[in-house]
Amino acid sequence: MEFEKLRDLSARLGSDPLLVQAAGGNTSLKKDGVMWIKASGTWLMHATEKNIFVPLDLPHLAKALAADDPDCESCLPFVRQDLNPSGLRPSIETSVHGLMPQAVVLHVHCVNTIAWAIQPDAEAQLQEPLAAFKWVFVPYARPGLQLSRAIRQAIKPDTEVLILGNHGLAVAGNTVAEAEALLQRVVKAVQRPSRSLPKPDVNRLAELAKGTSYRLPHEPEAHLFALDPWAHAHGARHVYYPDHVVFLGTEVPEAISANAVALAIPGAGVLVRNDAKPAIEPMLRCLGDVFRRLEPATPLKPLTAAEIDQLVNWDAEKYRQTIKA
Repeated sequence: MEFEKLRDLSARLGSDPLLVQAAGGNTSLKKDGVMWIKASGTWLMHATEKNIFVPLDLPHLAKALAADDPDCESCLPFVRQDLNPSGLRPSIETSVHGLMPQAVVLHVHCVNTIAWAIQPDAEAQLQEPLAAFKWVFVPYARPGLQLSRAIRQAIKPDTEVLILGNHGLAVAGNTVAEAEALLQRVVKAVQRPSRSLPKPDVNRLAELAKGTSYRLPHEPEAHLFALDPWAHAHGARHVYYPDHVVFLGTEVPEAISANAVALAIPGAGVLVRNDAKPAIEPMLRCLGDVFRRLEPATPLKPLTAAEIDQLVNWDAEKYRQTIKA
């Protein structure tokens, strides 16, 4: 029963672009010595339609996390293959779920949380909004073993909320209903005002797309970050969270280039390459949704060149990019 509730909740979370974009985010349930977690590269919105959960040997995983075992980088050795006929791989953020002792963990890329978490003084700013919660701030670390180490240093026995720097939000509860209620309260607490932005110049974009391998996006909100000069200047040229670099690359250029999956035309909107994966438009929208919740001139903390390089050259992320769903 709890597993079905998790599937239903996962599908609802995955259908909310302010919480989850494309294959981002993950949910899990610990029961009878097994931790079921969303598989790498799958979409939460498909949770009721497809088998997207991977079973892991929970005692084995917990022991490995406590010992800082290198196998926690991928968590593949802990998969219960006898319960995994589809051969799915566990989420790259499995360590987040394994380190929280509660039965249910929900990890989302909440745009309101990200708008706080990409600021250099995020932890201090969140003290007041999150005063009613048992929470900790975890400075940015690459998902996998690095993130598990950072969480282990920050987490406390009663922690129920993690704010992950330059990344997102995780909450935990003893039941699906408890975790969902907590998530709703936290999301409400971190909500930020959303600025209105101009409408895209679709006629200009259509003219620019003629004779090229680019098209207008199907999702109108994908244009958002290109319509504000400050948002464009920062969002198109810097990376602030992992899924940005994984799916959009290190920048969103104004002119066609060999590696550009999308173009950002200042004041007009965006164009998307004809062969772009389904994840591209949700990630473009996410960028706009984050920046419209920030006032121009807000100090920001982008990922460093070294942090970006770690993501680009990480086997786990290369695998996730190969999945076409």
